[in-house]
This record gives sequence, C-alpha cells and structure tokens, in this order.
Amino acid sequence: MSLAGPPPPSLLERSPYGRMALDLRVEARSRTAIPFPPGDTRFSVTRTQRFARNPLPILLDAYDRHGPVFTLRILHGLVVFVLGPQANHHLLVSNAKNFSWRQGHFSDLLPLLGDGLLTIDGDFHRRSRKIMLPAFHTQRIRESYATIEAETERALPLVRVGETLDLYHWTRELALRIAMRALFGLDPDRSARDVDAAEEFEQALGFYARDYTLQILRGPFTPWARMHRARQRLDALILSEITRRRRTGERGEDILSLLLDAQDEDGSRLSDQHVRDEVMTLLFAGHDTTTSTISFMFYELSRNPDARDRLRDRLAAGDDGGELRRVMDETLRLYPPAWVGPRRSIEAFELCGVRVPGGVPVNYSSWASHRLPDVWEQPDAFRPERFAEGGEVSKLPKGAYVPFGGGSRTCIGMRFGQAEIAVIARALMERFDLDLLPGYHLRTRQMPTIGPVGGLPMRVRAAA
Repeated sequence: MSLAGPPPPSLLERSPYGRMALDLRVEARSRTAIPFPPGDTRFSVTRTQRFARNPLPILLDAYDRHGPVFTLRILHGLVVFVLGPQANHHLLVSNAKNFSWRQGHFSDLLPLLGDGLLTIDGDFHRRSRKIMLPAFHTQRIRESYATIEAETERALPLVRVGETLDLYHWTRELALRIAMRALFGLDPDRSARDVDAAEEFEQALGFYARDYTLQILRGPFTPWARMHRARQRLDALILSEITRRRRTGERGEDILSLLLDAQDEDGSRLSDQHVRDEVMTLLFAGHDTTTSTISFMFYELSRNPDARDRLRDRLAAGDDGGELRRVMDETLRLYPPAWVGPRRSIEAFELCGVRVPGGVPVNYSSWASHRLPDVWEQPDAFRPERFAEGGEVSKLPKGAYVPFGGGSRTCIGMRFGQAEIAVIARALMERFDLDLLPGYHLRTRQMPTIGPVGGLPMRVRAAA
C-alpha cells in the first residue's frame, strides 16, 4: 500500500485565471466579515512591478508605516504580510496548523515539483517527512563529505587565476552534481549523455523569474511551455532511474534508495510518483539554496576585506574557531534563499493586536524580518561577529532568525546544506581571492529563491 497524497488541484485551481477569480471572491467575502489589515490596498501597476523587481524596500516601508501585520495588493490580489519575531513564531511554530502551504502561493511550484515536502500539508507531510528524516541524520551527512569534497576538487580547475569567474553558475553546476551523487546516487556524467540536468533545471526555474504577466500565458511558445518541456526531460531521467532500481533491486547509500524501500508505521510505501516528486524537490532545494548562499557569501567577503582576511587567517591556523560558521550565518541573515514563506490562513486569527480573516494569503518574509532596525543592530551591515557565542543574536527573541523556516517545516536538508557550503567555501578561500568587478551593482531576483540577476562575475586572484 502506498501513502495517499493530496487530491490534485481542480481545473479552476490549476488555471492562473481561476486562482485570480478565487482570490477576488475571498476578498469580496472579507468586506462583510473580518476586513483585511491596513496597508496599500489599491490596485497599482507600479507597486506590482517594483515588488517583482525588489520587494525588500516595499516590505520594510510598509512595516515602518503599518507595523508587523499589513496588507499589500500585488497585481490583482490582496496579500497579508507578517514580519518580525512574534509573527514568524506564530506562523512557523505556535499556530502553524492554521496555515496551509499547498493553498498558498507555493502552489505555483506544483507544475514543476509536484507533491514534495515544499507543497504538501498536514498528515501527508508529517508521514512523508518522517520517512525521509533518516537520510539526513548526522552519520549520513558525514558519509556525504567524501562526495562533496571530490566534486569540489573536480570543479576547482575551472577557477583560473587572472580570469573572470561567474561564481553563481560555477557553484550551481557543482551543487547540482553533488546533489545528484550524494542524495540520489546518480552519475552526473552518465546522465549528461541523455540530458543536461543543470541546463534543464535552469530552464525550468527560469519560468518563475519571468514577469507574472508572462507566467500566466499558455501556448506552445510561452515560458509555461518551455518549463514543461524541461520538466518532461528531467522526469525521464528520474523516473527511468526509479524504474531501473525497482527492477534490479540495486540500492546504495543515498536518499533515493531509502525512499524506494521506506515504510510508514502501517507498512505504507511511497509511490513512484511520490518518490519522483521528493527527488525533484530535493534536487531543487539542494542545489539552488547552496548556490545562492555561496554567491552572496563571497559577494560580501569581497566588499568586507577585513572579514575575509580574518576568516582566511583562522582557516590557515587549522581551526577557524567557528568563524566560517559565523560568516555563513550572517550571509543567511542578509540573503536567506527561501526569502518568503507563502501560506493561506485556514481560520481567522489575531496577531500583534490585528485581526486577519481566514482563507486569505498570508506571507512571512525572513529576508525582511532579518533587516528590521528595531530588531537588529546595523541590519544592513555584514557583521559575522553578531553570531559569536553570547553575542547579539543570543539575546534576540525566538523567531528573529529564521533562514531555514521553523517548527515542523524547518528545512529537512539544513545540515547537509551547511556542510556543503562549508566545504566549498573553505576550498575557495584557501586558494583564491575573489573580487567583484569594478562598477558591479548587485541586483537580486526572488523567484523561487533569492539570487543575483545575471550571475555573479568575479575576478580571480591567488590567495594572498
């Protein structure tokens, strides 16, 4: 018997126009019940465009004017945003059961990821997560170090002194190879003969970076069609491997093998489709978040040479005293990959003295919460020392720092990602200085994870 997943979205829910109609219906109903919290609720093309390009200033300004609970109209619909430690703890921990992921805007990922951990709720999420947790135990992560180190050594010759390196794209290919090997036992070189998984992921995820007006188009030459073609090629790779292992009984020390054999307490197993959805979700999360964190880390180290020199000196001493971890934590504070957590409220609730109706989009944003000036000292400054033992962060309230979410939705691959980032960062720091090009100006894209627009070109020098 296989675990029964959630029912597929209705035809109306699958249509972007249908979801618009549902949002407008909920908004109309709220006028006669509990109203939306105060905010910028009038239709505005300018606000929508600004939010798509750079949401952080809009969120921080609304927080300053309206407090931690406010409403913004983005394109057609009203969205409630909740920011700050109390709000994060409310959504992620103390009242998490009142918020649906699947009915929030993460449902936009269903056409690509399917019913993986990112897009499911309730008992199905709990049971699926329980099945997968053993793959991320400390011992399993230790066993992955050899693969992470081997793939990093393989990629280092592509970093050449005196040349310009696109660090974002270099790390993306490396992180995807690591995920394919360490998590799923797939040979990236053998797979590349049939399909370039890195390129297909780039094509598929590129859909979510397009303007929403382009995302809602359907037809053979639209971004939607290109995303689906990329998905079909990735599905062919993943499903053929699932079929092969089912047929041959071949297993390895990887999460795919665990998923194929895992049983719930009542003997339930994952269907092939569910295995596929979890593989796709973890391939996405396992390489995209690492890529963005490495990129932003070296962006900030280039802009803060004192921090770079301090880290290199401590690495050279053979024991960095936790400095690399502090640099990583500060990078994740300033640039949390999963920058927004879209939900939909189930029942009406009250937060910070503000009533919010049920059935409406409710989003928290770690990116904005990590930059609130009434919570963080010098919120825009890169200061790894704030994460020192007994330092600033230790005195903050729960919910202030949430780069990996929280509660039962804490990122299942958090420790694997941290280990991977540490190995890659250490290898680069020991060999190279990476400098931003003169005149470079960082622009970020936010869908589905935060990252630098157009990659991150950096000049490579030998380590001083």
